[in-house]
Amino acid sequence: MAPFTRLRGYFAERYPLGGLADLATHKTVPVHRHTVWYYLGGATLLLIGIQIASGVLLLLYYRPSADGAFESVKFIMTKVEFGWLVRSVHAWAANLAICSAFLHLVSTYFLKAYRPPRELTWVSGACLLYLLLGFGFTGYLLPWNTLAFFATKVGTEIAGSVPGVGPLMRTFLRGGSEVGDATLSRFFWLHIAVLPLTLLLALGLHLVMVQVQGMSRPPSVREERAMPFFPNFFLRDLVAWSLMLGAVLALSVYWPATLGDKADPFAPTPAGIQPEWYFLWMFQTLKLFPGHVFGIEGELVAVGVTG
Repeated sequence: MAPFTRLRGYFAERYPLGGLADLATHKTVPVHRHTVWYYLGGATLLLIGIQIASGVLLLLYYRPSADGAFESVKFIMTKVEFGWLVRSVHAWAANLAICSAFLHLVSTYFLKAYRPPRELTWVSGACLLYLLLGFGFTGYLLPWNTLAFFATKVGTEIAGSVPGVGPLMRTFLRGGSEVGDATLSRFFWLHIAVLPLTLLLALGLHLVMVQVQGMSRPPSVREERAMPFFPNFFLRDLVAWSLMLGAVLALSVYWPATLGDKADPFAPTPAGIQPEWYFLWMFQTLKLFPGHVFGIEGELVAVGVTG
């Protein structure tokens, strides 16, 4: 224990954190029957960390071009030691991160954690969910397989249906009139540079707001019971993280990510092409609208409703 105390004293003398250290020490977590929902924020943070770590490993072998993307992913999955596992972890963590962030947003809504003075904390959390959806959309094309190619084509067509700015958005996303090499290159840089920097900024802002304002207590809970965040809640968070990591690894081992066939831009769209589950509701909603609604194109009305 003495070496740890001396090490802590060494850094405290050179880097006094002052109020920040006091804030971390005195932070508490409300205790009530809804406390379990407070673990979703930490779970989402863990999954984002897994995404970053596995994504960096995949970057060592990935080639962002229409000629080399599919082959590089195939090489990762068949030739690189444990490459299939890293890609599967990346794929499953992406899905679970979006699911966890969505549940976290829903739980904060029903627990009324958006009330003043936490309005901006709620807005920053919603922005983080949209950023994760952006990661899912841009990363889906990177393997350059048939499913990803045509799903991206459909997705960019939906973006092009937005009134006014739609055609400009579609051209920006595709890097031209059609999904091609320029689209892949654009999605790659959005996925590994633009979106990560934006995510880190938004995540840092969100965490600072949570630290400063503390965790909200639902209005229905009148008894003011709380536990210290460190070490009580932090140790419980570690247990939840261990379970989440185990779930990601189990899913990756028993249901590994597949690759399919290489995309052929000249081939007809295969039957049954649809986006990932988190965009499926929008895709299905478009099918429910008729060709015209009160003289307006049904596709425009659907985009307006789902947007």
